[in-house]
Amino acid sequence: MSDRDTITEVMRATRIAILTYEDDAGRLVSTPMGTQDFDDPATTWFITEGDSDKVAAITARPRINVAYASDKGWVSLSGTAALNRDRAKLEELWDPSASAFMSGGPDDPNSVLLEVTGDTAQLWESPGKVG
Repeated sequence: MSDRDTITEVMRATRIAILTYEDDAGRLVSTPMGTQDFDDPATTWFITEGDSDKVAAITARPRINVAYASDKGWVSLSGTAALNRDRAKLEELWDPSASAFMSGGPDDPNSVLLEVTGDTAQLWESPGKVG
């Protein structure tokens, strides 16, 4: 199995990922985000609320990191995030777990997507091989 395959496996197995971004004061802030399905690990999606401080900070400073963990290992995905208001993509990705964290549904204009484009990924396989 290639490192890319293992990275994909770890990312898919992670229910809650940790998104880290820089706030207005220059501090790093980490927040849990529900992992959505993806076709390619270089482009991942998260559902969030458009009027959040997180979205404002990421819009101003789009460099992010997303950490994933599963029984197979850990992945650190670095790249950029962008607000995406594609309603069809939001409806495609919406699932019951999204409803638990969002104040509105997929038809709420404040329900939006963060599209993460990964530049690099680092993999630590259990019990300790780095890739």
